[in-house]
Amino acid sequence: MRVFRESYMAISKFIINALDRISPEEVGSLVDFLIKTYNEGKKVLIIGAGRSGLVGRAFAMRLMHLGFSVYVLGETIVPALNPEDVVVAISGSGRTKLVVTAAEVAKSVGARVISLTTFPDSPLGKISDLVVRIPGRTKVSAEDDYNVRQLVGIYEPLAPLGTLFELTAMVVLDSVIAELMQRLGKTEEDLKRMHANIEI
Repeated sequence: MRVFRESYMAISKFIINALDRISPEEVGSLVDFLIKTYNEGKKVLIIGAGRSGLVGRAFAMRLMHLGFSVYVLGETIVPALNPEDVVVAISGSGRTKLVVTAAEVAKSVGARVISLTTFPDSPLGKISDLVVRIPGRTKVSAEDDYNVRQLVGIYEPLAPLGTLFELTAMVVLDSVIAELMQRLGKTEEDLKRMHANIEI
């Protein structure tokens, strides 16, 4: 169980150290976008593939608990996007074809695109209205491995593929939920009232 412990400690240390590389201004702009969307009754669409998609689903669930009109791409109940709706696109590489293509279509109908990615200059970053840069080693990266090692000295066996990006993005988005709760005057009781009451 030595590797388990080393991995747990290295991943935790990375997430803590990554906070210093996450822009408060970018995160603040994300929160502002979401509050404006909420106040204007606009929709939020979450886009992500693979494990990034799972992070997006978790974020969508909490937004729903807060009372947002929120959907996840791929579900059959996703309605048409309208101008000023918001798309949150999650891709560590910023090159995931499904995510980039969906974001391009969203832009073409006037939606605002917010991306969470490690690479602001990626195809996804370049078409986004706002980029929130999330440090991390992505499954296709080589150039950012040096930065990861500089942060915590972590190598592939301890956090394979996109683990660092995905977990850091998850913590960022859960922390955004806490900020939204405070800004919207919501309590945990408010969220509980929106929680599913039919469960298997």
